[in-house]
Amino acid sequence: MKVIAALSGGVDSAVAAARAVEAGYDVTGVHMALKTEGEACATTSRGCANPRDRADAQRTCEILGIPFEVWDLADEFEEKVISDFVSQYEMGRTPNPCVRCNEFVKFKELTVRARERGFDAVVTGHYARSEKRGDRHELLRARDLSKDQSYVLAVMGEEEISRVIFPLGDMPSKQAVREEAEARGLGVSNKPDSFDICFIPDGDTQKFLRERLGEAPGEIVDVDGNVLGAHRGHFEYTVGQRKGLGIDRPAADGRPRYVLETRPSANQVVVGPAELLSVDVVVTADLTWDASDDEGDVRTIEPAPMGTDEDECLYAQMRAHGRPIPVKALERGEGGLKVTLAESVRGIAPGQTLVLYRGNRVLAQSVINGTNRTKLSASTGKLGRRVAEDAVPA
Repeated sequence: MKVIAALSGGVDSAVAAARAVEAGYDVTGVHMALKTEGEACATTSRGCANPRDRADAQRTCEILGIPFEVWDLADEFEEKVISDFVSQYEMGRTPNPCVRCNEFVKFKELTVRARERGFDAVVTGHYARSEKRGDRHELLRARDLSKDQSYVLAVMGEEEISRVIFPLGDMPSKQAVREEAEARGLGVSNKPDSFDICFIPDGDTQKFLRERLGEAPGEIVDVDGNVLGAHRGHFEYTVGQRKGLGIDRPAADGRPRYVLETRPSANQVVVGPAELLSVDVVVTADLTWDASDDEGDVRTIEPAPMGTDEDECLYAQMRAHGRPIPVKALERGEGGLKVTLAESVRGIAPGQTLVLYRGNRVLAQSVINGTNRTKLSASTGKLGRRVAEDAVPA
């Protein structure tokens, strides 16, 4: 089989490529040249697509004795990931750029180009597994749950899954991967892990957005509409944020304030107590089903009774490294889901991703549009429900 190994320059992709060569594949190493922001990305090892990463990827290919190529995906990365990231924040949403990158750049664009070049599959160092179930390829969590990346890969469709090979899916730990890299003499065994938002190498998302969108001063208000402070742009805030609110006086009860929502149309940031962050209903749109359930019709998927074996339970995960929450009820509309959770969670924002699992098997991925509570308090009513009580996306 003729495959490309997507080489970031890190230890994971290097070991994945080495395993592909050892397995007998005809491997070509490919490093993706992605457009990044700022001088730091061009001169340091932080972030993505910097000279050191490219050099490390090339050196890996030299050690393995395989061809090395650099594929220019800068325009796709700018349009599909960076520009989308900025516009989502401007709309008051909290996007996950890694999901977007996997969907449109690292897999969709990469696999399309690979097929055009006559390659059969893509080898990647992501921590996930795939297996064929009947006539379908499905996505599963990695053996090492602490490193599992199925959440950010769940946006892939069945066709993409069928063309991706995950050599690290069964590795017991990241340390084991580093030890294997050292034993193979790959030279990147101690290289630090990359950052989540590779195009913001200094980690200052607020500054990055301000540079792209400028300043747009507005009000910070409480749930009653009282003005508490000022901000330089609502897009610099996200649901659940506590630090950097810019409010110069404490709450009357002395408790910390958190961002509850942003209102782009009014250019306001709404803050309040922690309990108003707790929700147990999540409404989504842009549904992608990666696997049908055993019954064959996704509309028949039902949560297993509480106490059922964990391999049969239905879970929702709403952050890349978040704890999976058991699902109490599930409704599907034409465009999305209404998911009622078995327990409340905090800080869930529109624009984030919800992934459904049956045990360790990915069933679906969908984008969060709003949240709600099954029991509304008086203060919740002042804030206003983020979605209607009985809403299911059309």
